[in-house]
Amino acid sequence: MLNALEIVTTVIVGVMVGVEFSVAFVIGPILNALPEDSRQLGHAHGGRMLGAVMPVWYIGSLALVGAWAAAGWHHHGTGLVVTAGALLLLSVVMSLLLLVPINDRNKTWTPENRPEDWKEQMNRWERWHYVRVAVIIAAFALLVTALV
Repeated sequence: MLNALEIVTTVIVGVMVGVEFSVAFVIGPILNALPEDSRQLGHAHGGRMLGAVMPVWYIGSLALVGAWAAAGWHHHGTGLVVTAGALLLLSVVMSLLLLVPINDRNKTWTPENRPEDWKEQMNRWERWHYVRVAVIIAAFALLVTALV
């Protein structure tokens, strides 16, 4: 049973990392290359779409890592799993304090009502997102290492 939990957790966290990596290094650059109105509308739509799914994914991943750590407490690699959990918790805290407030504003913007500093706010979101991606990649790497 522990092996199944380890594999399911690693796959779910890995797919989450892939989505967030894609947002940072594929989707973001594509949207940023579009004309201003299209860029802003694309970011708003992405914020609404992913903003609905990612909280469940982040919290679910954290819960799975917690279950893995608890179930495998006396097994090899538990320290790596606990550290991965701490990093995922950090990513959730970062999201709530730094990224979600910007995203909540962004997803309501249109070309008619966006603030003057919308580009600066989106750039700030992107910078924090890069940091969050690095944090969850590190967590994923620790989970993979714990499997060995």
